[in-house]
Amino acid sequence: METAFKTWELDNNIKLVDSQRDALYTYDVAEQKAVNDAKLWKTDPHHFKNVRISAVALLKMVMHARSGGSIEVMGLMQGKISGDTFIVTDAFRLPVEGTETRVNAQDEANEYMVGYLQACRDQGKLENAVGWYHSHPGYGCWLSGIDVSTQHTQQTFSDPFLAVVIDPDRTISAGKVEIGAFRTYPEKYKPSASTSGDDYQTIPLAKVEDFGAHAGRYYSLEVSHYKSTLDTHMLELLWNKYWVQTLSQSPLFTNREYSSKQMLDLSSKVREAENLVTRNGRAGAGSAHGTRAIDEKMGKAVKDGNKIAGEELTGLMAGDIKAKLFNGLGESSKIGPVPAEVPAGG
Repeated sequence: METAFKTWELDNNIKLVDSQRDALYTYDVAEQKAVNDAKLWKTDPHHFKNVRISAVALLKMVMHARSGGSIEVMGLMQGKISGDTFIVTDAFRLPVEGTETRVNAQDEANEYMVGYLQACRDQGKLENAVGWYHSHPGYGCWLSGIDVSTQHTQQTFSDPFLAVVIDPDRTISAGKVEIGAFRTYPEKYKPSASTSGDDYQTIPLAKVEDFGAHAGRYYSLEVSHYKSTLDTHMLELLWNKYWVQTLSQSPLFTNREYSSKQMLDLSSKVREAENLVTRNGRAGAGSAHGTRAIDEKMGKAVKDGNKIAGEELTGLMAGDIKAKLFNGLGESSKIGPVPAEVPAGG
């Protein structure tokens, strides 16, 4: 049990905060007032570069995101600002319903938010709301057009404010939290080419247009996690209660719907690339631009295919290992090496 718990921590790079560093949870009103008075982010659109999220806050957000199924859910994060870093100490869910590309914060959600924050202050918990989080079930961590508009409004009236996106389906498949943190640029600000691009990620075909249309309006922050001595105790209590379910579940079964959607999306991308090849062939030798477009689409399809295969292989190997450890089935030597043509990491 302890080994599996430590593996979860390592996979998500959660670092222990000792008693001296538990000061991260200390909220200094005067210090935060000075930060808000200085407003360094007003003169530097890239002022904020990092986000540190407590292990318990991370777990609460992931569990909330997973509970929404295919529907987007939303919540708020509490914490403080330290230099160029958002420090998230806690998170709470909001009674909000969403669709695939937008989250509707209704009046009851606003009332709930105000009441919750006031109750926290009444109990001596002075941390402000420093951001919002919501889920993108199955289609990656990025901001849609509606998300960009929501975040821009928050930065206009409630700055400093952060947007966090969690993909619960990819979290289950990958075995570690799929999370992204973002800030939008001011109006009329044009980011340089070196700062506007992010690493490639698999985007469903139906979402590619929305993703590409707004990708230059925000930037991502580096996300890291930490835990306090109290977090450690709470996580151990949770693990002692749910370790059987954790070890017995398989991502191949709990995430079957997501896996099927990924395969259908991949087939659509392959057909799109095939059609492009056919059209380019009919035009004769084809232009250099057309050849590059084909290579780009095929390259992305290959990356997406390798990612799906890698996740499926990881799920199969995990099930095989569990069976050998707990049921005594077969011999450990039967677990063969990962095939060279299918990268394990996707």
